[in-house]
Amino acid sequence: MRLTSQFQDGEVIPRRCTCEGQNQSPPLTWTDPPQQAQSFVLLCDDPDAPRGTWHHWAVYDIPADQRSLPAHHPRHGEGVRQALNDFHQPGYDGPCPPPGDRPHHYHFRLLALAVPQLRLPETASCAEVAVAAKPHVIAAAQLTGTYQRGRPGAARSS
Repeated sequence: MRLTSQFQDGEVIPRRCTCEGQNQSPPLTWTDPPQQAQSFVLLCDDPDAPRGTWHHWAVYDIPADQRSLPAHHPRHGEGVRQALNDFHQPGYDGPCPPPGDRPHHYHFRLLALAVPQLRLPETASCAEVAVAAKPHVIAAAQLTGTYQRGRPGAARSS
């Protein structure tokens, strides 16, 4: 299974997908999932956050025949469920590391599950989705992007 986007693995995440841009989720596409996959989960985490892993996004109960999530995925609707991120919002909130901090790594992980859905409450967090999905994972793919904000007061280039 392979997960791709408009940026390559290890590259900088486009500014429009960050808190300094429009905070839009990137488009994501996956190929070659296992035939026995009954649903998918998409997670996005920042393990470089100062207080430990920061959860930016969890989309779950993605139907087995779906192969993508569009750019600027809405926070509600669209036939999938989204957990509360660590900003306490449903849906995507993009990279927003402390200004001047070293580049952070954002891991977009796609999990193929052997169950059609996770039975979680509407208030489930991204971390709860990851825990609930773990025993059902039959395949996984990862795409990592980086992002760094400038130092406070530093001049920005476009």
